[in-house]
Amino acid sequence: MLVEQKEKLQAVVGLVDKIAVDPDVNIDYFIPGVLVTDNADGNGDSGGPYVKFAYASDGQAAHIQHMPLTRSYLEKEPQDLANLITFSLERFMEEIDSRQYGAQ
Repeated sequence: MLVEQKEKLQAVVGLVDKIAVDPDVNIDYFIPGVLVTDNADGNGDSGGPYVKFAYASDGQAAHIQHMPLTRSYLEKEPQDLANLITFSLERFMEEIDSRQYGAQ
């Protein structure tokens, strides 16, 4: 991994951790050379780097989604990629909530 890309992804992780604060959500990272958290085991669908969301509301079992960090995503500026990740997380949470509680 290039030093520039590594620094960019470290910035993205920091931004996402600041923006996406929700007690019902765990965010894990599988970005070799940058950050691999304990619950990120490298089993994402893409086989490459990814961000994993685990969302458990009202004591229900956690719902999990992997967001692959594709080449086109990795070309984005750190703030843009962090915004995309948090937007994807919000959509994922809305989808789970709508299944559990019906459309609002």
